[in-house]
Amino acid sequence: MTEDQKGIRLSDSQRLSWLRLIRSENVGPVTFRHLIARYGSASAALEMLPELVRRGGGRRPIRIASLDEARREMAMAARMGAVFTGIGEPDYPRYLRHADNPPPLVAIKGDPAVFRLPAVAIVGARNASLIGIKLTRIMARELGQAGYAVISGLARGIDKAAHEASLDSGTVAVMAGGLDKPYPPDNLDLFAAIPASGGAVISEMPFGWEPRARDFPRRNRIIAALSLGLLVVEAAERSGSLISARFAGELGRLVFAVPGSPLDPRAKGTNALLKTGAILVTETADILAAIGPLLDRPPPDDTAFFAPDSAFPPIPPPNETDRDRVITLLGPTPADIDELIRMSGIHPAAISLILLELDLAGRLQRHSGGSVSLL
Repeated sequence: MTEDQKGIRLSDSQRLSWLRLIRSENVGPVTFRHLIARYGSASAALEMLPELVRRGGGRRPIRIASLDEARREMAMAARMGAVFTGIGEPDYPRYLRHADNPPPLVAIKGDPAVFRLPAVAIVGARNASLIGIKLTRIMARELGQAGYAVISGLARGIDKAAHEASLDSGTVAVMAGGLDKPYPPDNLDLFAAIPASGGAVISEMPFGWEPRARDFPRRNRIIAALSLGLLVVEAAERSGSLISARFAGELGRLVFAVPGSPLDPRAKGTNALLKTGAILVTETADILAAIGPLLDRPPPDDTAFFAPDSAFPPIPPPNETDRDRVITLLGPTPADIDELIRMSGIHPAAISLILLELDLAGRLQRHSGGSVSLL
């Protein structure tokens, strides 16, 4: 059995419960994961949310997504030919599955087979130069001919060129808003062409969600996670493409950059990446040579991690003294959870539950690398 054939299949009721849970207030990928691990299923976790918020010191009731809301979103997805896929299911993108805190549920429109291809992300400036666009088209087309999917964000400039050049071989557009709110509007024809050509569009955001500025870094995280490596063609000194490159580096993906003229502001970001260790790229062969050895290293199989209704061992329940101790040790500066466990002397499972309570109560912020702080 191959990895793509392994995994769970959510029932309709389980999928609705997963959607309700991830759409509920203060529930993100990390919190979702801990809730499933603690209570064994999304439906059981939903029942516990009010009590967990109370124990965490929440000042008001948590907003829990209703069954009707989840059904309406499911119906919206069905009307536009999209499906919700849970982590651990065979059609969930395999590289995203092994990212840092992947979204438990994503909406996909198109052919999920594109996610079984090895993938390279291509990002860059919206106000791209003619040379940058031409180079992007050449590399995207050659990557497709070599059997790779091309991942990007449907933005103007470099993103658009990457998608257009890889339409026939397989491309994936990651959305910052809901799948029914593609952005920018002038790329609507491309948005429709991608799934119609055997590619896919994907989003973790709710249907009806208009993308905001702060949603694009979340999208960039998924762009990086879906790929084995990420190529930056043109990027200004402060750009979203550099955020994508940072995410790629944090996820252990390869980071590639095309050098440019020091006089062109669109090359400042890429040249800076090269100075800090990015792989210099002048032709597609540079990417293929670096990524090729990674194809023989399949990711570990952890598809059962989110298996629904699993039996988990009970943990020692924390008491008020434990909660007060944790709150005293935490502050506005991010703290490592392992250090918190050592300093508090509290059972790790109890610490996890206390942090879960604080998170759901809106009193905790989780940071990259697993550290936490109080809000």
